[in-house]
Amino acid sequence: MRSKRALVLLAALAVATPLLAAEEAAAAASNRHWIWISSGFAMAFASGICGLAQGRAVAAACEAMGRNPGAAAAIRFALILGLALIESLALYTLVIILMQVR
Repeated sequence: MRSKRALVLLAALAVATPLLAAEEAAAAASNRHWIWISSGFAMAFASGICGLAQGRAVAAACEAMGRNPGAAAAIRFALILGLALIESLALYTLVIILMQVR
């Protein structure tokens, strides 16, 4: 009984898929302005989260150097590497947005 329901559901989805694709092509041209709006929100969200992450990383590194000054060089290296990786996430978001906007 379950396999029969699954088969009917799969058949219904297979029939409905071309109908949804046909509407999407016509609607894509009229909804182009939403790409600009959502791109702005995506970049703002990514920049905000990266800023918070960088602030927490610097605060943790300063606290770690204050507790163990002998390990300052290793902590500084890990901090710079972590900050570069965090910043790359914002740059990846920017690249994806620029690809979508074109």
